[in-house]
Amino acid sequence: MSKGISTRGIGARLPGALLALILAGLAAPAAAQVRGSGWELPLALANEAALEAVRACSEKGWPVSVAVVDVSGETRVLVKGDHSTTHTRTSSFRKAYTVATLGPVFGFDTLSAFVEKTRGGPSTQALASLPDILLLAGGVGVKAKGEIVAAIGVGGAPGGEKDEACAAAGLAKIADRLPH
Repeated sequence: MSKGISTRGIGARLPGALLALILAGLAAPAAAQVRGSGWELPLALANEAALEAVRACSEKGWPVSVAVVDVSGETRVLVKGDHSTTHTRTSSFRKAYTVATLGPVFGFDTLSAFVEKTRGGPSTQALASLPDILLLAGGVGVKAKGEIVAAIGVGGAPGGEKDEACAAAGLAKIADRLPH
């Protein structure tokens, strides 16, 4: 038996090249993922986007939590809206994390687009088993100069598409102040 990568578990479910691509993308430092711009979302804009996403959902009667993460998946802001349940903190983070860390690798900037792209595919179960990955709509990427530099995730609305609409409202609030 040769030494090296085991074909058990995740490796058995993914073609080798796809597995290598996923692992390389997850292991890459944030600086490598933000190739050209090197721009980081300022905390003030992250706060503003998060509060707008909470407001957009609250206006519709949906108690949510919102997470904003940087491109490496580290939390910049986590807001637990009034009356939101405790699990929404985790789901909002995982949605933002999924967009921030896999979006640059797979070329998507909304979680719904990635969910649709992977639905029923042979690698879906393996992707979903990775730590902190959540394959439910509700996250949007924040782009600077065409690159994802952060992501906004929302959890708690009655359906991922509604979570994602609130995340998009948060992004829209700050979009004119992002470098193009």
